[in-house]
Order: sequence, then structure tokens, then C-alpha cells
Amino acid sequence: MKREMENPNTPIFGTEEEASVAPKYELPAHSMPGEVAYQMVHDEAMMDGNARLNLATFVTTWMDDYARRVMTENMDKNMIDKTEYPQTAEIERRCVNMIAKLWNSPEDPYCTGTSTVGSSEACMLGALSALKRWQKRRRAKGLPTDKPNFIISTCMQVVWEKFAIYWDVEMRMVPVTADKITLDPHDVVAMCDENTICVVPIQGVTITGLNDNVKAINDALDKLNREKGWEICIHVDAATGGFIHPFIDPKTEWDFRLKWVLSISASGHKYGLVYPGVGWVIWKDKTYLPEEMNFAVNYLGASIPSISINFSRPGNQVLAQYYQFLRLGMEGYHKIQQNCINVCLYLREELKQMGIFEFLSDEMPNPLFVWKLKEEERYNWTLYDLSDRLRLRGWQVPAYSMPKDMEEVVIMRVVIRQGTGKDLADLLIRDMKQAIVELNQLKEPTNSALKWRSKEVQIPRVFNHSR
Repeated sequence: MKREMENPNTPIFGTEEEASVAPKYELPAHSMPGEVAYQMVHDEAMMDGNARLNLATFVTTWMDDYARRVMTENMDKNMIDKTEYPQTAEIERRCVNMIAKLWNSPEDPYCTGTSTVGSSEACMLGALSALKRWQKRRRAKGLPTDKPNFIISTCMQVVWEKFAIYWDVEMRMVPVTADKITLDPHDVVAMCDENTICVVPIQGVTITGLNDNVKAINDALDKLNREKGWEICIHVDAATGGFIHPFIDPKTEWDFRLKWVLSISASGHKYGLVYPGVGWVIWKDKTYLPEEMNFAVNYLGASIPSISINFSRPGNQVLAQYYQFLRLGMEGYHKIQQNCINVCLYLREELKQMGIFEFLSDEMPNPLFVWKLKEEERYNWTLYDLSDRLRLRGWQVPAYSMPKDMEEVVIMRVVIRQGTGKDLADLLIRDMKQAIVELNQLKEPTNSALKWRSKEVQIPRVFNHSR
């Protein structure tokens, strides 16, 4: 029997629902007032902490009130329904063209690309197009297509593992080492063969913040392709750097100005300055988007082209991207990205003055940098312990080991985004100094320090749905 609803005048924290434990893994038997359900969800979400203090994430955690209004007003629009929401579709096309021109697309008047659910989907679409083009060339020559591969550094993001598994493509990883901290063109060429569908340099490597030298890789591939008669192309994973380079370093050639760069992906929800999650993938021109990847959908009222892997998704993120383009323009994006880099430079100098850290690289092409602890054996703590101490103050500053061939190196990283100014940076430095004072007072080594001394691999925090 359904119980009677609470009196509308009953205070939220006087309701039966707030006086009992809500079900966690099954639907409740009865309805409840909206304000009570809201309060429950709101209170649980508070446990996640303040997103502005998350210096681990690359995604946007601050937008202005007008941007949020645009997103709120349009959250009910489905991006796939281009017949029902033609103006949203038109705005998506405008964004595609604006981004393509930022990346020096030669295509005119309309450029080829699409919005996606984050840049992971964008990466997959770019790589998938390279796979389809390679298969078509091989079949035309009567050659087998059962052993495709692509080449990337060991500092790649997990989406590339997913692509390799989902589409059964061998991922050949070039080791990153202290001597070769980015993707080395000579090592790339050495790994290529007739089955290589593409090479994936990264602009804004997740682990280090550095950029692979796309031009050097392009030049090395051009020579190899001419010698072998191959057509190994480049997909640039510019999840981070795609919205940094055009405003901070426009002269550096990494984009469609290079012969073998045929597709580029980026995150609109990172330095595109939109809340998660929207991504973008652009092709050099329409000839590089295989026909079989462009699906016609007619049951929504018209023959609607669909390039993306996903289907229904909110249109408000695309509209928010357009708002940011209009609101900020070239000038605004330059000022914001430059300020982010300036805050990074300030933080790095402050850390340098502490005298106990060293940096993996003197370069900082993107608004993030990494550091390690000097002479770890001198301390009874590790960067994992420092990360834990900072978390007690609300900060999320990750500590992690480098990938294969550099696993013994433990580093920390900060990512600075719109919304993190020097005042907030000063608070981080204050809390970091206090944490270090407390850690230096330890008389015995922490568990983390003991594991490091015994060269035991340290397992990061694991979230397990199965518990």
C-alpha cells in the first residue's frame, strides 16, 4: 500500500525519507517530494569535494553565468535530431569550421568534422578512418588486411588501448625514456611496416604535459612513404594542445599544414573551455572521411548524416562551445591560456625554491608540469604521501609512476585551467609547505617509502564497482 505523502509544509529534514537510509542499489518502493530527493542527491555529491581544487583533471571546472544559462536552457535538445533542431546543427557546423581554420584546414567553404562525446570518441573516429582507408588500399591491391597496427608512445591515454582492443588493431608503443621523453621520429620509422595505418603523436601528453614533435615525425614519414610506396598518415591527438597552440604558439607546424596530418582530435571540454563532455574531430578534407563512416538516418524525419559512434547526446555542449567562441574570440582565448601558463610558471618557480624537487623537463608548452622528489632515499615519505596530505586539505594533486621502462620514477602533476589564479596557487603552495613540514617530522618511513626502497610496485587507489 502506498503511504501518504508528507504534508507540503513539512521541513525537508523533518520528512520520513531524511529520517531513514535511502536504498542504494534498488528503486525505492514509493515516491518522495522533489525537494527531498534533490537534497539527498545534493548532499551525497558534496562528498566528491570541490572540482575547482582538482588539479589532476584537464576538464573545465568553471564557466561564467551566461555559459551556464546557455547549457541549462538547451539541455533537452538531442544533438542527433538535426531535423528537429536545425539551428543547433548549423551551429555545430560553424564550430567545426572555426576549429578547422584554427588548425589551418585547406578545405573551403565548409570543413569536414563533427562534435563527439569527449575526445575519446574523436580519437576513435580519426583512427577508424585511417583503418578504413588502409583496408581499401590493401584490398584494391589484393593484399591481406588482417594485421593492421598503429604507432604511439607509452605515454598515451587509455582511449588508444580501447581502440586497439575494440577494432583488433595492434598498438605498437615507442618507449618513453629519460633520454627520449617524447615520441622519437627514428623509433617511429623503425616500427612502421606495410600494415601501419597511422602514427599518433600527442599534443599535450597526459602524463608529462609535453608535445610530440609532429613536424619531425611528418618529415620522417614522408621520406619513408616515398621510399616504400606507403601512405602512412598521422592522426594528431590534440586533446589538450589543440586549443592551446593556435592561441599561444600559432607558428609551430603541427596541424593540417603538414602533408601527412589527415585528422586531428581535441577536447572542447578541456582548453576549449566547456564543461564535460564535448570533443571534436576534423579531417583535412572530405576525401579522408570514408563513405562507410557516414551513415544516413531517415527515421527522424529526414535523411540525417551521422558520423559519430554515439547517437543521442546533449546539444547544449555544442551551443556552449559556440558561446565561448563568440564570447572570447582569439583575444580572449589567448589571454586565458596565457594566464594558465603564467600560473604554471609561478607554481614551478615556487616548487623550485623549496629545493627538494626536480622537473622532468625544462619545457612547458601546455599549462601543466610534472616533478619528482630529489634523492628519495633521504626521506621517510614519498610523493604518494604528499598527495594524500594535500587531499586532506581538499586538493587533488595526483602522484603516479611513469609508464613501462620508467616505472621506477614517481612524479606529481598539476594542471592549471581557467578558474585557477595566483591567489589559489598561493593557497596550494601554503598547504604543500605545511604538508612537507609534517612529513619531514616523521621518525619512521611510511609504507609508501618502504615499498619504494624495496622497489615494490605501488598499486594506485582502485575504484571497484563490485566491492
